[in-house]
Amino acid sequence: MAMAGLYRRILPSPPAVEFASLQGKQLFLEAIQNGTMENFYRLISYFQTQSEPAYCGLASLSMVLNALAIDPGRKWKGPWRWFDESMLDCCEPLETVKARGISFGKLVCLAHCAGAKVEAFRTNHSTIDEFRKFVKRCSSSDDCHVISSYDRSVLKQTGTGHFSPIGGYHAGNDMALILDVARFKYPPHWVPLKILWDAMNNVDLSTGQRRGFMLISRPHREPGQLYTLSCKHESWVGIAKYLMDDVPLLLKSEEVKDIQEVLSVVFMSLPSNFGQFIKWVAEVRRREDGDQSLSPEEKARLALKEEVLRQVQETGLFKHVAELLSSANSCCRNLISGHEENLPNIAASVCCQGAQILSGKSASSEMYCCQETCVKCLKANGEKPVTVVSGTVVNGETEEWMDMLVPSSRKNSGCSCGGSINHIGMHPASNDVLTALLLSLPPETWSGIKEEKLLKEINNLVSTNNLPTLLQEEVLHLRCQLQLLKKCQEDRVDEDLGAPFP
Repeated sequence: MAMAGLYRRILPSPPAVEFASLQGKQLFLEAIQNGTMENFYRLISYFQTQSEPAYCGLASLSMVLNALAIDPGRKWKGPWRWFDESMLDCCEPLETVKARGISFGKLVCLAHCAGAKVEAFRTNHSTIDEFRKFVKRCSSSDDCHVISSYDRSVLKQTGTGHFSPIGGYHAGNDMALILDVARFKYPPHWVPLKILWDAMNNVDLSTGQRRGFMLISRPHREPGQLYTLSCKHESWVGIAKYLMDDVPLLLKSEEVKDIQEVLSVVFMSLPSNFGQFIKWVAEVRRREDGDQSLSPEEKARLALKEEVLRQVQETGLFKHVAELLSSANSCCRNLISGHEENLPNIAASVCCQGAQILSGKSASSEMYCCQETCVKCLKANGEKPVTVVSGTVVNGETEEWMDMLVPSSRKNSGCSCGGSINHIGMHPASNDVLTALLLSLPPETWSGIKEEKLLKEINNLVSTNNLPTLLQEEVLHLRCQLQLLKKCQEDRVDEDLGAPFP
């Protein structure tokens, strides 16, 4: 016998006022006239219904990220870059969120990982007057949005913990408009701000912490142009612990005499699969009708990546890293894998992943086979040559051509199909990836070095103050990612909501 299920709920009123009611419309018009509905238009343009009963936090965040026009930097479906609940999985596995929901702290972590600027407050670290000020400020502009974490039962609604964005404010009645992402349950509604505060001023039993609110806005820069840290591979916990906890202790315990010895200490025990933790960002596209020309947007993104790569390779630290890794007697040569550094091999893997993502399918990329890769140099109208690796990707009976656009800092000596030529140094490789990783370590990492002159020298090499602006922003972004992952590793995201200052 089929279960009838539930069709919506009746909105308890009072305390809520349904947005589409006569009173709700009047409140809306008055708030527009007072200029406190400016954020509404952006939010309503990207309003979505949570796709799972426990996805209220993910739906609220993806809605706000899209409203702020923050580029996720990766494909959603087809050729489109777009935030979706399924892409917000860096701080908590989706299966866990689906079963238990997500905590306030981990949603804050997700917002940081997605590249947003976040200010988060629990009610015991804020006041209702401060909350009102932030709601009014964000409702009076379209460049910041408030997500509230509250207990539904205080609003006489069914359920307990819930997340939703605030879509406007009525100053005369001191009411906030909740754009409830559980639209299958309750429609958007106005609630007295005092009662919403009481609903937030409630302990989440799963964490023992009070609920609260977060302000989300665009960062002043785009995150991660060329490099990014990944927690997709299970090894990230060990690598993050090594970098943040073990390296400072090793440097303190060793009697190092020069920069090469410092780097040897760091690299000697670095897990060999560090490449699963820090990655360079490749752009993949499906080649349409044999056309290999680059759009202006593709050229601009590639140029930014190439400038970051050039700046990394011009640092003094890069020269020391390259010298150590190229030394025949170096104990760290195992960090360079010929297979992983070979451009056609990299492209074969990336093109398979790209084909899977662009198809919009959730199947493993291992089901896609890249039968052939061909490295080509494209040059048009006297412009700088662009390296493109084309791959023939096969999935079952279907076959398609994929292109990987490769940032390069040096002119390629030649192009060929297959893997016969050496592309190391032309594209991002171990030397510059390790340099970027060292630059992203917290400044206190090196404080245990006993020799004062050497400490001064290493501090000068890793100081972000000495870096060009573009590279400085790249390094600070990596440092913030590393701090966030450290919080996740120690399960401190619900205790410490502060931004991971670099």
